[in-house]
Amino acid sequence: MYNTILVPIDIAEDQLTDNAIKHAEYLAKISNAKIHLFHSVPDISRFSVSYSYHYDLLSSFAKKAIANSEEELKKVVEKIDLPKDRISFSVAFGSPRDKVLSTAHEIGADLIIVGSRRPDITTHLLGSNASSIVGYANTSVLIVR
Repeated sequence: MYNTILVPIDIAEDQLTDNAIKHAEYLAKISNAKIHLFHSVPDISRFSVSYSYHYDLLSSFAKKAIANSEEELKKVVEKIDLPKDRISFSVAFGSPRDKVLSTAHEIGADLIIVGSRRPDITTHLLGSNASSIVGYANTSVLIVR
């Protein structure tokens, strides 16, 4: 049924992560699929331009943010009950929607599983990131609450 499942996660949102992972793990087991976890670190370039921060400081921040995110993703990987060769992860800077969609394309994902929170009418009863991903994705998207 599925070959590659992309699970974008916010490492600061344990409940969203846990819910999405449970569904991904179940579907990966029955489909013999691979899971790719993804975390998007907010792009600081606009912030840096607005406040004229020094490049070295920003570069240092970027390296630390990526290293910390990768360490957190490694912890999530350890909790998943699948062979480790069927689990991968990546971290990128930028808009969650844009980076999720480009990652889905890069890895050939045939399903994206997204956790959703705090919906309101402006996001069509989904969270803003989930709504945005659904609106622009070229592949199937499963929204988990």
